[in-house]
Amino acid sequence: MAVTIEELYRNYGILADAKDNLSQHKDAYQVILDGVKGGPKEKRLAAQFIPKFFSSFPELADAAINAQLDLCEDEDVSIRRQAIKELPRFATGENILRVADILTQLLQTEDTAEFNQVNTALVSIFKSDAKGTLGGLFSQILQGEDVVRERAIKFLSLKIKTLPEDVMTKEVEDFVFAETKKVLEDVTGEEFVLLMRVVSGLRILQTVSGRQQLVELVVEQAFLEQALNPADPDTVDRLLQCTRQALPLFSKNVHSTRFVTYFCEHVLPNLSKLTTPVADLDIQLEVLKLLAEMSPYCGDMEKLESNLNMLFTKLVEYMPLPPDEAENGENAVSEEPKLQFSYVECLLFGFHQLGKKLPDFLLDKVEAEQLKDFKIRLQYFARGLQVYIRQLRVALQGKTGDSLKTDENKIKVVALKITNNINVLIKDLFHNPPSYKSTVTLSWKPVQKMEAAAARPSGEEISPVSTIKKQLPVLPRRDARQIYNPPSGKYSATIGTYALEIKSLQVDVGFNRKNRK
Repeated sequence: MAVTIEELYRNYGILADAKDNLSQHKDAYQVILDGVKGGPKEKRLAAQFIPKFFSSFPELADAAINAQLDLCEDEDVSIRRQAIKELPRFATGENILRVADILTQLLQTEDTAEFNQVNTALVSIFKSDAKGTLGGLFSQILQGEDVVRERAIKFLSLKIKTLPEDVMTKEVEDFVFAETKKVLEDVTGEEFVLLMRVVSGLRILQTVSGRQQLVELVVEQAFLEQALNPADPDTVDRLLQCTRQALPLFSKNVHSTRFVTYFCEHVLPNLSKLTTPVADLDIQLEVLKLLAEMSPYCGDMEKLESNLNMLFTKLVEYMPLPPDEAENGENAVSEEPKLQFSYVECLLFGFHQLGKKLPDFLLDKVEAEQLKDFKIRLQYFARGLQVYIRQLRVALQGKTGDSLKTDENKIKVVALKITNNINVLIKDLFHNPPSYKSTVTLSWKPVQKMEAAAARPSGEEISPVSTIKKQLPVLPRRDARQIYNPPSGKYSATIGTYALEIKSLQVDVGFNRKNRK
């Protein structure tokens, strides 16, 4: 016979009045446990009464938790919410792991209010036993269903950074790092990014050795010991994802050498063959931008000369000869080659950074005819630059405030940054002997971000593009990475006889977790 409302209240009164003799009223507590078999009203009362006296009847602990779990799975959402709200009261001693495991499974609910209730309950037990709660979370991440795994990882990435230091102790952070490494053995692209966000925020890893450990994690994910298959878009995408995660970790003490070496030896030779699963992504420009950003933090390289030679060869490919010296004779005279400034900025910057490590490369390692050819290309490119710089300055002169915020003018500002950067770097290479002393801010890097980076222990002197600042009013400062993405996907304009293309940068694409769709 089902328990009634009156019976639940009567037995609740017995337990409430028992005080020190509470454990002697096991039968009364059993009646409350049986309330889960009643109607909606009885279930809601049972959801409140069961946890209130739970700790006084250890011999009925399993029965009590199971009863509460039945309520957490009830068809009535209001009963489920009430049962979930009370679950943290069961999270004591050895039960913490089980409760955390249960709450993590409940993250799969599609009811928003119920989902928020689960989140609140998880945060609540975190504060009482962080390590035990994490044990339940990671158990489901490693073994649970896909939707539970996905939501548990997202919960960690959002909530763990909000917990106070007295909760996230060194022992707890060590546990997070150890368990995350297990999960990273088999992850999707999105999971990898979220988990890197989790471990990157741990205080124990905010040291040189800690950042180095994080880089090693990324290296393992990037498969840098394997040759690159440029025809496999997932493999290429995986490499780009990993490189993006590693970039913020590099400094004068945590080197990018392994990534830069891999890009020079495996990526640049296959640049034209690279494939990507992302529509409209200029994969070649994306790769060159990543290489440029990494190059200031490159340490000693075993094959510096050969890597510099690869950069040099690729740079020459993007720096055409003047038309009258090209191989196509008359046809070349009638058509000016397109100057791909965005590509050249990246390659010149990377070559300039690595060239500091072998300053005699152009004089001693490049044959005289090659050097002569290279200087002809540099001169031709420099002439094209001057045309653009003059025209862009005229187009932007007097522009202030909102007029600089239009898509067209934003693109022109970036174009001026690119051309000025290339101009500065070319001047360095025309020195006799070539100089590697100038510093530039890569055109896609916001000035304030670079100024902040100057304060980090990078060993690189970083300054904004002063020539642009002199020519233009100061643009509003932005906290986020500034990306110029016009509706057409590229900027193409013709000034004189030259054509300029600036292609937008797109980020955060995924790679497949093994055996998962």
